[in-house]
Amino acid sequence: MKFSELALSRFSVRSYRKAPVPKQLILEILESGRIAPSAVNYQPWCFVIVNEDDRKKALREAYPREWFKQAPVYIVVCADRGQAWMRNRDQKNFADVDAAIAADHIILQATELGLGSCWVCNFDIEKCKAALNIPDFTEPLVIIPIGYSDEVPKAKIRKPLEDIVRWNKF
Repeated sequence: MKFSELALSRFSVRSYRKAPVPKQLILEILESGRIAPSAVNYQPWCFVIVNEDDRKKALREAYPREWFKQAPVYIVVCADRGQAWMRNRDQKNFADVDAAIAADHIILQATELGLGSCWVCNFDIEKCKAALNIPDFTEPLVIIPIGYSDEVPKAKIRKPLEDIVRWNKF
């Protein structure tokens, strides 16, 4: 599949079939996150796989939406700000940027493998950390439910290029 086709076929899945995701596919997805680029190659991320029933139940308390409960597995993308590169000029920490790139790689790889996913960041951080025993120095940034989609994608609504592109000046 060409990248443009892959990017167009990805959508936020909010309905999953009751089918397990093979471990080999999860490992392929994780490998794509692992090789994602990061500032100065510091790789300040970790991926927590949630596939056991008791952990899934606890994690679902952090984001108690009905559709979210359907996913057979979750990948929680976390960032360690202490491991991230910081720009000298303004001390901007790139942990969030780096983790977002890795999360995007994960989502696109899942799509290529025929799996659905959704970018979830509106969750209770403290409940997530408690459910998964995430240490204080690590921040969960994105929960990605993974599974086989049980819905038809809707048309993408995006701004036209002329509204978002500036050539050489703002």
